[in-house]
Amino acid sequence: MKRRTAEPYKIKAVEPLNILTREERQKALEKSGYNTFLLDSEDVYIDLLTDSGTNAMSDQQWGALMVGDEAYAGSKSWYKLEKAVREVYGYKYVLPTHQGRGAENLLSQLKVKEGDYVPGNMYFTTTRAHQELNGGTFVDVVIDEAHDPDVEVDFKGNVDLNKLKTLIAEVGAESIPYVCVAVTVNMAGGQPVSMDNLRETYDLCQKHGIDVMYDATRCVENAYFIKEREQGYQNMPIKDILLEMFSYSDGCTMSGKKDALVNIGGFLAMNDEELYTRSRELVVVYEGMPSYGGMAGRDMEAMAKGIYESIDDHYIEHRIQQVRYLGEQLMDAGIPMVRPVGGHAVYLDAKAFLDHLDREQYPAQALAAALYLDSGVRAMERGIVSAGRNKETGENNIPKLEMVRLTIPRRVYTNNHMDVVADSVIELYRKRHQIKGLKMDYEPPTLRFFNARFSPKEVALLES
Repeated sequence: MKRRTAEPYKIKAVEPLNILTREERQKALEKSGYNTFLLDSEDVYIDLLTDSGTNAMSDQQWGALMVGDEAYAGSKSWYKLEKAVREVYGYKYVLPTHQGRGAENLLSQLKVKEGDYVPGNMYFTTTRAHQELNGGTFVDVVIDEAHDPDVEVDFKGNVDLNKLKTLIAEVGAESIPYVCVAVTVNMAGGQPVSMDNLRETYDLCQKHGIDVMYDATRCVENAYFIKEREQGYQNMPIKDILLEMFSYSDGCTMSGKKDALVNIGGFLAMNDEELYTRSRELVVVYEGMPSYGGMAGRDMEAMAKGIYESIDDHYIEHRIQQVRYLGEQLMDAGIPMVRPVGGHAVYLDAKAFLDHLDREQYPAQALAAALYLDSGVRAMERGIVSAGRNKETGENNIPKLEMVRLTIPRRVYTNNHMDVVADSVIELYRKRHQIKGLKMDYEPPTLRFFNARFSPKEVALLES
């Protein structure tokens, strides 16, 4: 019999949760325009909107806040963060930013120009937005299996090398400033990239003089999947796997709000001195001095601690297993979802879940709203709303995946909370054909999923 394990930590402080009535949740939905991003936190019972900045910090991290050096330049806390990044990820040069999209902005301004093509293993919303704002065109070079929620592949986030070779042949290496490799791939369901694929992608790019830049936001989760699934890595510590992963890249953007176990902060890292010099000149325009980059000294202290804590093998095993615990309950109940379960979230296949709704009725948005109405659980749409519109035609982009993301914050909830989530999803699936579609009443021009507002196409989203 397989022995069960528990959280590799004990709870030292608690935060009470509000549990609203269904009528109160209905009013909150109406007030927020049926957009879960616009719900007030106090109206949410279990918050699975994102794992970004929603982590619980350790006692060591809280202690580190008290010794933060808030000097404007040359902060001691900055040198601790720089040391942690160099030791854990292996890069020579580091620039702090207020969060990951600050690093994306710097990288895109420095590397992307009008007419460039930026291949990546599936788009991410803010990454693609920054690339496009600087004149680039994103090109998806992820393997085809990543777009099929039902296909079970160990490394669904792999770069399709043939797609990448074809793009290089068509547009020329000089039109490709870098290849963006996400580890793991968020929009594919938190799916990992194999070490072999990282190595082969890097070798191909080196041959053509093209940089490889990681979106390293959930790199520790990717390292765990390599340890679990790829031959030759089962007995290797996570920290060693991580260093090898990063050796097959030229730099990265990083949101410290995920795997680095903090609530704010990020960085841009690289090995090229010339790019680092240009980055230092630009960071003062958008972020702050190169020794704080939009972060307080105390935040840099906490992130440095969090980077080291994130590579503890016991921590990351529990992290992945908790996500899998929720996913396996839903799979056992026959819920349509992305398989295999990814690293940071369980992704419901809203297109199959609500197969009576047309894509233009925003099924993932409707399902996320219905989940909140049913149980107070907040999740996120990842489908047609997130995909935005075609720049040329103005039509909705129709991604193959229409998903609701149940994103698990790190060290925040117990498996009892996961049981509550599972019960709600299973109940909604039982009465799924009662869930109505939505229409968009307000649409922002960029990254519309954050602030768009909706209303039911019929009288009620879901009858009580």
